[in-house]
Amino acid sequence: MLKDQDRIFTNLYGMHERTLAGAKSRGHWDGTAAIIKKGRDWIVDQMKASGLRGRGGAGFPTGLKWSFMPKESDGRPAYLVINADESEPGTCKDREIMRHDPHTLIEGALIASFAMGAHTAYIYIRGEFIREREALQAAIDEAYDAGLLGRNAAGSGWDFDLYLHHGAGAYICGEETALLESLEGKKGMPRMKPPFPAASGLYGCPTTVNNVESIAVVPTILRRGADWFASFGRPNNAGTKLFAISGHVNNPCVVEEAMSISFEELIEKHCGGIRGGWDNLKAVIPGGSSVPLLPADIAREAIMDFDWLREHQSGLGTAAVIVMDQSTDVIKAIWRLSKFYKHESCGQCTPCREGTGWMMRVMDRLVTGEAEIEEIDMLLDVTKQVEGHTICALGDAAAWPIQGLIRHFRDEIEDRIRARQSGRVTAVAAE
Repeated sequence: MLKDQDRIFTNLYGMHERTLAGAKSRGHWDGTAAIIKKGRDWIVDQMKASGLRGRGGAGFPTGLKWSFMPKESDGRPAYLVINADESEPGTCKDREIMRHDPHTLIEGALIASFAMGAHTAYIYIRGEFIREREALQAAIDEAYDAGLLGRNAAGSGWDFDLYLHHGAGAYICGEETALLESLEGKKGMPRMKPPFPAASGLYGCPTTVNNVESIAVVPTILRRGADWFASFGRPNNAGTKLFAISGHVNNPCVVEEAMSISFEELIEKHCGGIRGGWDNLKAVIPGGSSVPLLPADIAREAIMDFDWLREHQSGLGTAAVIVMDQSTDVIKAIWRLSKFYKHESCGQCTPCREGTGWMMRVMDRLVTGEAEIEEIDMLLDVTKQVEGHTICALGDAAAWPIQGLIRHFRDEIEDRIRARQSGRVTAVAAE
């Protein structure tokens, strides 16, 4: 279990002041100029050595991502864009950072921007986050007033401006290139890659897009050392991580823990166990709604990191753990997710535009059992035609929950169809 002195987010629950004075009293903004004076290469090397992988879902090595930015400017400005469009169902970790510990993000933005030669950063915040935007903007204003942003930011010799941009509440704008399009004032529709943002991103300039948590942990890693951060978790899954646990646990919460903690320990230590005991567990979505669910027997063995979950045909994603007990109609739960992805598809790619609606309509009938058993394989086949055939990952996000359902709960789907056909209404879902 993570010790208190190793927690990066010391005000996750808003028990202390979120002001600049409060942040400084907890060790933030300490020696920021000294870190910057060590130079770009040193910072990027430290980030690589720390083993930090992106906290927004894909888990791409952060230091490596930064190193893709051009070393010498060709005349174009460089940008850091922070993805605060936390719209994945079940995910609510970045919200706590922005609401209660905003200075971790602002200081991280300064250091990260310097490391990639950017004098400007944008935070793109989710449209529904009204209070979070106010808290973050107040913190940015405070930092400007204290000389930590603007000309010669924090006395480092680096000029740096930070802007907060409020989205309009579209899930697709959490995809990095759709976010850039939206930030430029266009429709939030993903771009074809290549070119990747590091070559041609915001306004056609070199850009890196990072998740809130990925940026907010940077100052502490550089202060305490890459080796300290790398000491948590299994190899290739380093560091501490925010886990957001919701659903059928006794005490839903957001908590910072070491990577590679076991699922059982996470639930027992922080959530007071499963509602109704471990025998009542049915399924777990370990990383936000777009990763496939795991049934109780696999979930109980789970190690909460990128590699273990990938090996078991799921993913850590944003580490938003959604727990379902035996009272859950798992078919209906996955139908609700397909409805969400159908609603949020931008419609640019045919497989996703047509496929998400098609999959949702089949799921409609699986919920009530008004389908044929052959349709289960047909649905699985369609998910495979959507997955991997779209510009962005929304197609995969729509396909994977359904694949997980069919992989692990096929017998339940078949039972419901047979029950409907034989007139045994008791086995059919509540309308």
